[in-house]
Amino acid sequence: QVHLEESGGGSVQSGGSLTLSCAASGYDASNECLGWFRQAPGKEREGVATMDTDGVVHYADALKERAIISRGNTKNTLTLQMNNLEPADSAMYYCAAEEDAVCIAYGYDASFFATWGQGTQVIVSG
Repeated sequence: QVHLEESGGGSVQSGGSLTLSCAASGYDASNECLGWFRQAPGKEREGVATMDTDGVVHYADALKERAIISRGNTKNTLTLQMNNLEPADSAMYYCAAEEDAVCIAYGYDASFFATWGQGTQVIVSG
């Protein structure tokens, strides 16, 4: 069974840092593009960053200068390091997977991603 599991969320003060992780299981995600997305209450899900199997990265403007996305050596794990967090970054953060061609064509457009994790909550206060 295809499964993406996020971890690493939590509560931090404004200006703090968090590192989110995503692990794929039940299938080989090494041939797919993986990405991070977020959804705040009352808002639409939005892209944060994606990385395809060649290491090409797309960052959305919201966290572009404050986040680093990376994949593990097996390419079945995905990490998002976020720095200098702001209250506006508070949201449920999701990991998603899709074919490389989707990331090449659409970057971090959430509507084109089909496989999703359950999310990890990030709360930034202050």
